[in-house]
Amino acid sequence: MDELVLLQHRELEIAVRVWHPEAPRTLIAWHGLSRHGGDFEFLARLLGPRWRLIAPDTPGRGLSSWSLFPAYDYLYAHYMRIALSVLDHFELTSVPWLGTSMGGLLGLLLAADASHGHRVAALILNDVGPTVEAKGLQRLANHFISTQRFTTLQALESEIRNHYQSFGIDSEAVWQGLLLGSARRLPDGSWSHHFDPRIAEQFVHDTPRDLWAAWKVLRCPLMTIRGMQSDILSHQTLSAMRYHQPSTRILEVPGCGHAPMLDKASQSAPIAAFLDARRVRERCAPATLGKAWWQRLWRTSRRH
Repeated sequence: MDELVLLQHRELEIAVRVWHPEAPRTLIAWHGLSRHGGDFEFLARLLGPRWRLIAPDTPGRGLSSWSLFPAYDYLYAHYMRIALSVLDHFELTSVPWLGTSMGGLLGLLLAADASHGHRVAALILNDVGPTVEAKGLQRLANHFISTQRFTTLQALESEIRNHYQSFGIDSEAVWQGLLLGSARRLPDGSWSHHFDPRIAEQFVHDTPRDLWAAWKVLRCPLMTIRGMQSDILSHQTLSAMRYHQPSTRILEVPGCGHAPMLDKASQSAPIAAFLDARRVRERCAPATLGKAWWQRLWRTSRRH
């Protein structure tokens, strides 16, 4: 990342990773259930300096605080309030949103919200939809009851490579980045994952929703990415999504399950093309630049 912004939300510190902070256009990118904002490093570099990519770490993940009250804080309703705080801090009135898995559902709920939906200028869902396949959801839940303590970093690396093999990663540099961003040293010198194990309580405390109702009311430009071997977003769900929202752009990623890492030009180029579409640009510019960006531009022009 190029900049780390730390925000206070009640008693929680929210870490927000930013790439290309001086860029004229902004994209919010929100990670999946047990990941963090650092996963978007490769996408940020591929999109290039025209895009300021803002990727928060959800509480309990990455560099953000762990909650003392998981039953209240590790919920979509609370994540929505945090998302609004992030948008307010960066003075983003209407901005494109890209979300992987959990981050996609969060963006979907926000975009469908009667009071705040206008703040999502366009929505990109990375391998998630209104129906989450039960088999895939069980696989994700099982990850939290598997071994969480590893005597060596090499043992943790083996677990990470096994669990995230469906990401379609074929670069050692990406695997190394995933390991370094996922490892946490425990007080006894052993290793564990970066996240709070209690984020799994979201499976217990969060309430079911009719996400199809949310999908059907969306009025912003839409794009859906699916790993062709995904066990979370089925081909049938993808077809139904296109039926209810015919203008949705679809990108299916071969050789990949849940969820595409967005670390290749073949994945980033369609995203860039979608974001550059006239309908998206008209919805998010120039208001999303924010006063802080204009102030930086003014200071730069004064120096020249």
